[in-house]
Amino acid sequence: MKVLAVYHLKGGVGKTATTVNLGWLAAESGYRTLIWDLDPQGAATYSFRIRPGVKGGGKGLLRLRSGLQRHVRETDFERLDLVPADHGNRHLDLYLANKSRPLRRLRRLLNDVRKQYDLVLFDCSPGLSLVSEAVFAASRALVLPTIPTPLSLRALDQIREHLNELKRPPEMLPFFCMVDMRRRLHRETIESGPQSGFLSSRVPYSSQIEQMSTRRAPLPVYAPKHAATDVYRRLWAEVEARTR
Repeated sequence: MKVLAVYHLKGGVGKTATTVNLGWLAAESGYRTLIWDLDPQGAATYSFRIRPGVKGGGKGLLRLRSGLQRHVRETDFERLDLVPADHGNRHLDLYLANKSRPLRRLRRLLNDVRKQYDLVLFDCSPGLSLVSEAVFAASRALVLPTIPTPLSLRALDQIREHLNELKRPPEMLPFFCMVDMRRRLHRETIESGPQSGFLSSRVPYSSQIEQMSTRRAPLPVYAPKHAATDVYRRLWAEVEARTR
């Protein structure tokens, strides 16, 4: 089972859109896929028209005896399931801190669904926390949507510095997201030279992508021929190839 996380220190960079679209594309390509919505805001959960909340809240979610499978919900799409967000996820750091070996907790919970899925995608909250540390420990790679601005790149450098301190860091898979080449800053950032380790796919700033929050569906479902859908398809192909 392959475990990936869509993550960034900054908020508002397109993490949920990335998670939802890559999850759908993975399922379309034959992967039995599970999205785990760790963000208390529950945007991925909302996008799949699933009611947020898990039995026992965030505290119940972390119980090894209960197992993760009991919290899984089916989406409207074949081979694509979801562990929904819960309002109690805002306290996950506190719950983890009271567990033995907290950084291994998410990885151990995933053992309960290892035979059922080929791919797990974490949709993560922004920031660096005990939860994100547990995500790093459980993940093969981090998919990092990055806006082409100095502050977003600086945050990416901070992530790299932190991961370099870990014994077994996940691979970093950054890519440019919400790209608007009409903006001088975006153009200059991208044209200044190739960014080390970046995937080649560049997701544009697009009103069609913004409509995911109103249509409550992955972009390829309602705009299969849109240019942004093609970019997400290329992005998934790159991610899949890099994590084989």
